[in-house]
Amino acid sequence: MINNKHSNSIPISPLLNAMEKETDNPKTVVYKKGRLIKISIYAVLVSAAISLIAKFLVLLINLVTNISFYGSLDLNFHSPAGNHLGMWVIIIPAIGGILVGLMALYGSKAIRGHGIPEAMEQILVNQSKIKPSITFLKPISSAIAIGTGGPFGAEGPIIATGGALGSTLGQLLKITSNERKVILAAGATAGMSAIFGTPIAAVFLAIELLLFEFSPKAILPVALACITGAAGHHLLFEAGPVFPMQNLKTPSNVGLAVYSFIGVLIGFFSLLLTKAVYVIEDWFEKIPVHWMWWPALGGLAVGLIGYFYPHTLGVGYDNITSLLSGKVPLALILSLCLFKFLSWAIALGSGTSGGTLAPLLTIGGAAGAIISTVLLRLFPDIGISIPMGALIGMSAMFAGASRAYLTSIIFALEATMQSHALLPLLGACTASYIVSFFLMENTIMTEKIARRGVVTPDSYEPDVLQKINVAQVMTKENTKLSDSMSIQEVKEWLSINPVEESCLVVVNDRSEFQGTVKLSDIYSAKYDGGLTVDRILKKNKGNVKASDTLRSAVELMAQQNVEILPVLANNIVVGVLSYGDIISSYKQHFDENETAITHISLKRQRMKMVLKGKTIFKKSAEK
Repeated sequence: MINNKHSNSIPISPLLNAMEKETDNPKTVVYKKGRLIKISIYAVLVSAAISLIAKFLVLLINLVTNISFYGSLDLNFHSPAGNHLGMWVIIIPAIGGILVGLMALYGSKAIRGHGIPEAMEQILVNQSKIKPSITFLKPISSAIAIGTGGPFGAEGPIIATGGALGSTLGQLLKITSNERKVILAAGATAGMSAIFGTPIAAVFLAIELLLFEFSPKAILPVALACITGAAGHHLLFEAGPVFPMQNLKTPSNVGLAVYSFIGVLIGFFSLLLTKAVYVIEDWFEKIPVHWMWWPALGGLAVGLIGYFYPHTLGVGYDNITSLLSGKVPLALILSLCLFKFLSWAIALGSGTSGGTLAPLLTIGGAAGAIISTVLLRLFPDIGISIPMGALIGMSAMFAGASRAYLTSIIFALEATMQSHALLPLLGACTASYIVSFFLMENTIMTEKIARRGVVTPDSYEPDVLQKINVAQVMTKENTKLSDSMSIQEVKEWLSINPVEESCLVVVNDRSEFQGTVKLSDIYSAKYDGGLTVDRILKKNKGNVKASDTLRSAVELMAQQNVEILPVLANNIVVGVLSYGDIISSYKQHFDENETAITHISLKRQRMKMVLKGKTIFKKSAEK
């Protein structure tokens, strides 16, 4: 028996009943939910561990700072700006740079940089595999770099450490690379949440910079991890906002416009800042000394700047709080903005170990405060305030430099608990993001890996294959061979009824699926014409249901290395899905978008012609 494309050997009613039975079968869904629960548990365990590591890192930074600048074994925070070392302060960051260089040379080169780009690269090109040694080398090297005066924050190193811990656990477990990516992102963002107590912003950071997707299987483990990290922050650090400030008032419409304008200016500043970091990095590449010494050379520059401007040394979270108070003298804000930027750009360009978020917040906050001060002196009744200007400046700077748009807005809200700042933040960050998007190809997070040929996703559109199910695409009236036919009989039938398929489905007398056979095997000289089809067919283990998505079908095709998949309902072949069908669905999707645009365009053209016709008629009537 041969059923060709025009046969209707399977009644419609049994087909629909079979499809309903397959849809009601919950085994696949339960399995996926079981995997999700397991990955979520792993994410929570990693986040609990990273909360403790975050506390350890902060204490270690405090210890190294107090030893380096005050000669005391003290775990409490003391700003290096209050040191009395005189010119000796110049060599302290250089010593830290030497130690970091040695750790990078003999430990792992991956400890260099600010953490997030390195994590992004491993996700994109290395199946989310990070060396386990980074879990302890990164926090130690960062504590040395920051504790000896490096102008970095603790968040970058802890994000890198959390990512490494999650990746290490993922490599020990029998899980997929995508699940490992989720655990990596969970560990990284839990570290941010543990440092700042900003779980929602951490979730958005995962979406915008690490996961490149928005789905339950990714978001739920990350969200649970960030909640756990926030609980760790409240338990191990403090319960209030990390950057407390006076209550802000809701601005007027004029004020909103001015804050948006400030966001535009900050956006241009973020371009300059990003370019400067990588220009300096290129300069270090040209220095005729081994890269191990670059952090030491960068440290000398940090120490020299720190000698004249001590507030540029160290983490600088206290600087951010001061800027948000609006009571810092303009001269100090100017020096903090310019020289913190210079110190941080040189240090980061030298390849030492540190973070970017705190410096970006400091520089952006200082820039926002400066612009607000100048505008208030020129236009006293403009309706803005310096604290609000500093807040939107720090957020807009991060939005422009990293293009983590939602993260920037939510972080500022969570870190200060100022709900009235929402609209100014939205306006300023949107303005900064627009400037960055149109004028800068890569961001401070992606420039380094882009130079290595790594392409970073810049949009998170839903997967077309995930939105289409097999029933919409499959060929329902397909050619089927009977397993009892001889090869010669098939050849004779095909000579009269040629087919387009290169691979055909084989069924038994009850239309139950048996396997597939290639046309090339039918016409192969190595098979005798008397052989029956069941002797040369390929026993496919893979099949799909009409309710499955095309994405799951493509994954199965890749795993089984097959060109077609039978679509079964109670083991009855109800259709066939081929690569050609899938490509056609893709083409149809894009054609529909283009057709929609064309229709709009044609409608506009018709309107213009109608209006033009009316104008001509009017002129003719006047004549």
